[in-house]
Amino acid sequence: MYKSCHCMTTTHTEPMADEEEPLFSNLDIFLFSLIVGLLIYWFMSRKKPEPIPEFKKAPTTRETSFIEKMKKTGKNIIVFYGSQTGTAEEFANRLSKDAQRYGMKGMAADPEEYDMGELSRLSEIENALAIFCMATYGEGDPTDNAQDFYDWLQENDDEDLSGLNYTVFALGNKTYEHYNAMGKYVDKRLEELGAKRIFDLGLGDDDGNLEEDFISWREQFWPAVCEHFGVEALGDESSIRQYELKEHTDINMNKVYTGEIGRLKSFEVQKPPFDSKNPFLAPVTVNRRLNKGGDRHLMHLELDITGSKIRYESGDHVAVFPTNDSALVNKLGQILGVDLDVVISLNNLDDESNKKHPFPCPTTYRTALTHYLDITHPPRTNVLYELAQYASDPKDQEAMRKMASSSPEGKALYQSWVLDASRNILAILEDMPSLRPPIDHLCELMPRLQARYYSIASSSKVHPNSIHICAVVVEYKTKTGRINKGVATNWLKNKLVTDNGHKSTVPMYIRKSQFRLPFKATNPVIMIGPGTGIAPFMGFIQERGWLKQQGKEVGETVMYFGCRHKNEDYIYQEELEEAERNGVLTQLKVAFSRDQEHKVYVQHLLKNNKEDLWKLIHTENAHIYVCGDARNMAKDVQTTFHEIAEEMGGMMRTQATDYIKKLMTKGRYSQDVWS
Repeated sequence: MYKSCHCMTTTHTEPMADEEEPLFSNLDIFLFSLIVGLLIYWFMSRKKPEPIPEFKKAPTTRETSFIEKMKKTGKNIIVFYGSQTGTAEEFANRLSKDAQRYGMKGMAADPEEYDMGELSRLSEIENALAIFCMATYGEGDPTDNAQDFYDWLQENDDEDLSGLNYTVFALGNKTYEHYNAMGKYVDKRLEELGAKRIFDLGLGDDDGNLEEDFISWREQFWPAVCEHFGVEALGDESSIRQYELKEHTDINMNKVYTGEIGRLKSFEVQKPPFDSKNPFLAPVTVNRRLNKGGDRHLMHLELDITGSKIRYESGDHVAVFPTNDSALVNKLGQILGVDLDVVISLNNLDDESNKKHPFPCPTTYRTALTHYLDITHPPRTNVLYELAQYASDPKDQEAMRKMASSSPEGKALYQSWVLDASRNILAILEDMPSLRPPIDHLCELMPRLQARYYSIASSSKVHPNSIHICAVVVEYKTKTGRINKGVATNWLKNKLVTDNGHKSTVPMYIRKSQFRLPFKATNPVIMIGPGTGIAPFMGFIQERGWLKQQGKEVGETVMYFGCRHKNEDYIYQEELEEAERNGVLTQLKVAFSRDQEHKVYVQHLLKNNKEDLWKLIHTENAHIYVCGDARNMAKDVQTTFHEIAEEMGGMMRTQATDYIKKLMTKGRYSQDVWS
């Protein structure tokens, strides 16, 4: 570059006769200045490479080929998981561990981390098998980490998977409309692409007993695998550790995790974008009780997202990362006789595994039990099986192994003693005094504490810097007389606006949803949301009000709400009645289920207004939204709409059912439900 500069200056230098030749002529100086100026401008204005934010790992040479990884590590079974709450991942880990008992080697894998186009190459590995543990999320959707795999399956019609041996275990919930849709789709689609199913699709129902469904399936699955590949079980039923303990006696505490989800110190130095691996610490600006009476605690919280660059839409979900009750954690430490403040790491014994630790390490036992591990849900049978060896009383050992078996007596004992009695790990340790496992093995076996999702109760058009949550505190007495408390709702309840002069914060991120207001504001909307199911509709009502203020023409906005007693738990009464007065809500129908002798629910009010509803749906293109309890309310509401279509539309029951199904397909009947 400087060379060409020099050439340019020399081409224009002509000596002047009889005068002392100056070193540079004016033209030289002008051109030189111009070029230097241009160079400086070029250097200053060119786009500087953006610094890589700390929390984003610089591109590593992480192996995206699971085939190469399997070859390198001598694995022949790969268990892919589509997991939203951690259960499918847990089952995948259990199946990959099982492989060892049959003389095979397995690995659990997140489909998001690998090139799934390599499935056709699995035949390169002898006796290879792909297992898919696939959960269904929301309205028949894939989990976040299986979305790309789902898209790949849909798009690649010419893929030849004839060399692939596979089986699928699906995780779902029967109370939902699209029961196990993702698992069923993967099972069917792999067969369509030529893969060979070596064992029947397993269907796990979380509304019943998911653990029992899994064990029963697994019990028949492994013998089928042995038969298919001509291998025999080794009869090795001993416990197999996945991680080894390292205690850190002399460590810089700045290197120790204190509850961060992803990057170390990410709660001290916050950097966008915020997501499930990098949550934003949102200050709590409002935390008030909504109900005027009764023994329940319904609450409204507001989280401040100013400066976070977080965007949300009405109908989205906010995910929060709760922590366990410190009293529970302390009791666990006491009963196991452990110093909870020891700094430890649990390191994977398989050096090649992508998962180096079961939770962020190094950390203390206290942090792990508070922030990272689920200690409140009843443990699954594999935990009981692995811990049984530590019971000094043979009777306790026998009972634990029995509960983990697939025998009818064992299943019944697990159902009654663990599930029906809602015994968490602490209750089991208290009720089995001879069982005192090493805390590191306990921490290895406990599932991860998961984020909790809440429907956002505000509109970003009205509250761009604030996210509202509406929830009911979970607390109940178990059959053993213990009081069990919901982790997240009790944690939220205690998030006071200022706590000892400090602002309370909630680690959170946004999960996008399909639950959306109609694109055309003129479309009528019918909202059905009893109890805390009203949450997304508070956002919808705010948004329709905002649209009206903008001078937009807004269609009918109808709200069906339900609660127990008008003077106790009619939450958001003032806001709803004001919206009705302002004409934002064109109809407000409220069912008070216990204010009279016979119970009145939202579905009864729907039936009473069938003419009006049918007109809105059938002739005015109304959109229907249902939010709340999936097990009873959502089903009853749907049945009521079938009946309305039958009566008002003169249809047979099958036609009425198809009519409502079509509304769902067109996106005119949306549900945001939980069980």
